[in-house]
Amino acid sequence: MTETIKPATLFARNAWLDDGWHQNVRLHWNNDGNLTRIHTGATMSKGDQVEQFVLPGMVNLHSHAFQRAMAGMTEVAGEGPDSFWTWRGLMYRFALAINPDQLQAIAAQLYSECLRHGYTSVCEFHYLHRAPNGEFYANMAETALQVMAAAQETGIGITMLPVLYSYADFDVQPLSYDQRRFATRPEQLLKLVGLLDKSRNGQTEIGAAPHSLRAVTTRQIRELVGALPPDRPIHIHIAEQQKEVDSCLAFSGRRPVELLFDTEDINTRWCLVHATHLTDHEVTLIAQSKSVAGICTSTEGNLGDGFFPLPDFIRQHGRFGIGSDSHVSQSPVEELRWLEYGQRLRAQQRNVSSVPEQRRIGDFLWKASLQGGAQASGRKVGKLAVGYRADLLVLNADHPNLSGISSTELINNWLFSGNDNLVRDVLVGGKWQVKEGRHLHQADIEQRFKKAMGELRAL
Repeated sequence: MTETIKPATLFARNAWLDDGWHQNVRLHWNNDGNLTRIHTGATMSKGDQVEQFVLPGMVNLHSHAFQRAMAGMTEVAGEGPDSFWTWRGLMYRFALAINPDQLQAIAAQLYSECLRHGYTSVCEFHYLHRAPNGEFYANMAETALQVMAAAQETGIGITMLPVLYSYADFDVQPLSYDQRRFATRPEQLLKLVGLLDKSRNGQTEIGAAPHSLRAVTTRQIRELVGALPPDRPIHIHIAEQQKEVDSCLAFSGRRPVELLFDTEDINTRWCLVHATHLTDHEVTLIAQSKSVAGICTSTEGNLGDGFFPLPDFIRQHGRFGIGSDSHVSQSPVEELRWLEYGQRLRAQQRNVSSVPEQRRIGDFLWKASLQGGAQASGRKVGKLAVGYRADLLVLNADHPNLSGISSTELINNWLFSGNDNLVRDVLVGGKWQVKEGRHLHQADIEQRFKKAMGELRAL
């Protein structure tokens, strides 16, 4: 059972609210897991739970949970040049082996790790729909429900995004045999969304995701988007690899972002994941649409995707968030650190990610990623404010990196100093899921993960 503080309050000597740091803040939340009152300049009372540094939890806007199980397994050079495409073939073969129970065990391990490092929400881009033989399970939502059960067990908030995946490449190329578990048509995907809709609550949202322009047609996107409720989030992979851009040009005469914008009214419900290879015009299109660019730095680095054009995007007030994607890392600190460092390496400059009103790199990146991730999730998360989910992090103020520093120094020190995990406690939806750096169910979750991995490695 998860632990709930009674009464549901916390006194923060320093709390990061939507407009920055405030001192002596009392936070109140209700049994539904929503913040109900926030008092700044409060006076400490006897019996208060008192913490030094409290921040909103981060949103992980792009996850393929099953890929956590293969992290580290593909770092062996082949005979020729390795790329995203050689990695993808290995991933397909691995995906064919996972059964629903193993999937839940893997997702629970992943989500517990994400929570321990500071993610309190995840957007699950889920396309492992069918059984290994290519047939749907008796309940076609079986695998999605297993992943959602893992989210419920660990306490992380989830936006489940069932994926439409119909073709192997542009020009409606048929799926390969190794892609048989992913196969869906719009009517099947919409039926799946309908089956999952009954699970919607404060902790769970249901959206949808056309996988990419190479895996679906523009007509299918229109059919899917037109049938979804207008407030549901929609995510799509876009322009991740140069080969994808070249193939799209050969097929349509347009680049992927151009083709997508010609197909749909891209607006705040959309998250464009990766968007690595963009022209100046495409950067402007995305920024002006107020959609979210989903940047997954650790995975993009691992796969050799390239660099998102962050400085130009920031200058045009573009919205972005971060995701752990293939889960070679489960740390928002690492995602944001290498988001900034990648831009420094590219530009041969320092302190790239800033705007005139916020020169502190860590503060800018954390707030911008909170806002973009919250928008992409379709949930009331991403800030400590009345009516939002009671999702927060308590940092370890006793750690040498944070000892004696002021709140204004905190985020920069946290993101850009050392490799220790400084997240001590994590509250999600008003319930403590991580205490003293350990998830409440960590021992059981780890045991089931080890069992699943033993079974998969034996195949």
